[in-house]
Amino acid sequence: MALLDSAPLDVLDAYRTCEFATLGRDGTPLAWPTAVRRRPDGTLLLSTSLAFAQKALNIRRDGRVALLFSDPTGSGLEKAPQIFVGGHAECPDEIMTGPEGAEDYWRMLFERQPHSRSYVSAPMRRVMDWYYLRLLITVTPHQVLVRPPLPVSDVPAAPAGDLVGAAQLARFPTAVLAARDASGAPVLARTRPVPTGEGFAVDVPADCPAAAGPAALLVHRHDERLNHMHNALVRGELRTGGAGRVLVPGKVVEPMGSGRVSDAVSVLRSTRRATDRYLSRRGLPRPRVRWEEFRALAQDARRR
Repeated sequence: MALLDSAPLDVLDAYRTCEFATLGRDGTPLAWPTAVRRRPDGTLLLSTSLAFAQKALNIRRDGRVALLFSDPTGSGLEKAPQIFVGGHAECPDEIMTGPEGAEDYWRMLFERQPHSRSYVSAPMRRVMDWYYLRLLITVTPHQVLVRPPLPVSDVPAAPAGDLVGAAQLARFPTAVLAARDASGAPVLARTRPVPTGEGFAVDVPADCPAAAGPAALLVHRHDERLNHMHNALVRGELRTGGAGRVLVPGKVVEPMGSGRVSDAVSVLRSTRRATDRYLSRRGLPRPRVRWEEFRALAQDARRR
């Protein structure tokens, strides 16, 4: 508990999302936005649905993870400091069909994301059961750093040209660099990517020892009520030299689509297929979600 006490806990708790990085099979640090609940014992609770189980699979191979609280949208905070947490994660292969052991986590989601309460109603249950079949992730912090917010810049963005990922990055004023330190552990830093001839130049704080190797740039957004979400990950290689650090992009991943109306249908199809695949590989039937327990928490959040 003493380690997290070195950070402003009221600020950490107010953040609606954080950037969470795990290590992919090829060593690339993969960062995605997620919700976090701080536990009384100083650990952090996250979860992932079976439809997006790659985080869980990564953790079971290598438990080194990183979190960065850097987008205060919806928190009510002004000029909120950024909080970096490096640690070790565990994710048992136990499929949770109800909220037991994570009641506070789910209550927080229902309070902060009001539209998710509709998922537990009869019309939505058939298409949203994958959302409630979850794997719980517990992070034990090993390092905590507090950084000032990234200052607002008046410098206009440079033209991005034909770089892979340029269109996605150009829609956001900043991005989060996910890289590795010399030991191979993931590190995170919010930065302003600047297009160059070969990639995106990134400037990171001195306490972020991002080393050359596989890396990625994450952009994401949500509104005050955790709605209208969008995220994109530009994967590539971080190169270092006399001119600083440059992320040379290789591919773009947009798991929720690019924002087209038709994306919602394709996402629902892909989430069901991914859920079925996770269960099939383990020889498991599709579990039944304990809807009434989730509904009780959603109703409690609505009353609040």
